[in-house]
Amino acid sequence: MKTTKYLTLGIALVAMMSFSSYNEKTKTNTTEHTETAEHKDNNDEHAAPEYFLLRPEVEKAYGYSHAVKIGNSIKISGAVSMDDEGNPTAIGDLGQQMKNCYADLEKILKHYGCTFDDVVVENVFTTSMPKFLEAAGYRTTIYKNHFPTGSWLGVKELAVPEFMIEIELEVHKPNNK
Repeated sequence: MKTTKYLTLGIALVAMMSFSSYNEKTKTNTTEHTETAEHKDNNDEHAAPEYFLLRPEVEKAYGYSHAVKIGNSIKISGAVSMDDEGNPTAIGDLGQQMKNCYADLEKILKHYGCTFDDVVVENVFTTSMPKFLEAAGYRTTIYKNHFPTGSWLGVKELAVPEFMIEIELEVHKPNNK
């Protein structure tokens, strides 16, 4: 868990920026991945946030949530290639790290009854744009019907030196799901 120190700071900053404008007086409802979420009226723009912890022990220890749903919108913090203790995996292999990121993102989408077809924004941060461009074709196996909007950003470093890629999503959950 020592390697998640910097990861937590980065994820926490992204989450704080994403929701800084949200009304702080709203009642919160925390849901861990082992619980079944009760989905209420998705049209209610004043709905209480529903938080999701993919790795509860790691996320609680470092003070962040992997995702939050408010109404029909779901914000998913950047996924990186790590094990359940928060240690980097697939070190040096950007292609495998990318696959690991998408595997974690799929778990979160399924929790909310969504698929990659519901993703409206995908932002990719990578420490090696040339290696990402070589591996980017894998995305066609993820986004089979359409690609979301988003950005691909080359960055100097991510939260932990071994991380080569981080993928964050924004999702719109249709009312009929």
